[in-house]
Amino acid sequence: MAIPTTRTKEPAEIQINTSLCSGCGLCVEVCKDFSLVLQNEKVTINENPVFGCIACGHCMAICPNGAIKVNGRTLDESSFFDIPAKTEMPDYKQIISLYQRRRSIREFLDKDIEEEKVQKIIDAAANAPMGLPPSDVRVLVFRGKEKSRAFAFDFVDYLQSFKYLTSNWFLALMRPFWGKENDELFKGFVRPMVDVYTNGKVAGNNYVNYDAPLLLYFYGSPYSDPADPIIAATYAMIAAESLGLGSCMLGAVHPLIQNGSKAAKFREKWGIKFKSREGLFLAIGYSKVKYKSGISRSFASVDFVS
Repeated sequence: MAIPTTRTKEPAEIQINTSLCSGCGLCVEVCKDFSLVLQNEKVTINENPVFGCIACGHCMAICPNGAIKVNGRTLDESSFFDIPAKTEMPDYKQIISLYQRRRSIREFLDKDIEEEKVQKIIDAAANAPMGLPPSDVRVLVFRGKEKSRAFAFDFVDYLQSFKYLTSNWFLALMRPFWGKENDELFKGFVRPMVDVYTNGKVAGNNYVNYDAPLLLYFYGSPYSDPADPIIAATYAMIAAESLGLGSCMLGAVHPLIQNGSKAAKFREKWGIKFKSREGLFLAIGYSKVKYKSGISRSFASVDFVS
């Protein structure tokens, strides 16, 4: 059995047409499972790979003669395409301009997003790198502000059963166990956030996802790399910006719907198939506002190892 995911637990199959193989060794060099070896100036299958072929596709993608085919783990010959020419690639200035134009948008026009753009965003995100193929990222799509609002207000009702989590007695009780940082986070962020969500619903305002006309939830499975949903959401965010849409990453909902029987019922109600170590909601829509200036950001530190 190869590395398991929810989608497959079997290794892929590598097929070699030795008559086309020139023995260049490129496939052997890029295969980090060591599934391939050179023998008598021809590539052949290694009987003792590390994991078994995970269908990364590197060997097939790099072979100059089309001598290798990979099938399995959701991959087949139709999965491959010619890499776009360098002349079609944006340069650094264009990419950084896209990044600098992007702002977190929370004010959306009451306008649906065209189906073509929705699909383009999903297609772009599907190209995100992953820890291990095939991707175990799941995407839940809420189309229309009515769906976004229904989810948001249901989430607020769900939060009411956990109101004690932000009470003074509970925070005082938990501080010795979860430390100063979590105590500060709950007092300075979680407690006021829950109050804003709750008071907003009473007033008829949705501060959970801002009535976004498109809401995407990226989450994984118990098998998936925790970083995968976050990377996929980032790709979707950049794709949305390139299509003239505004977006905002929403990190507050995911961690609060992971643990306990109530969370399990909430996930089941909304078609969320798995609890996931990491996940992210992405609110997308046509921006109602226009920003004049960008803001320079920085890392906490950039340390070069000598």
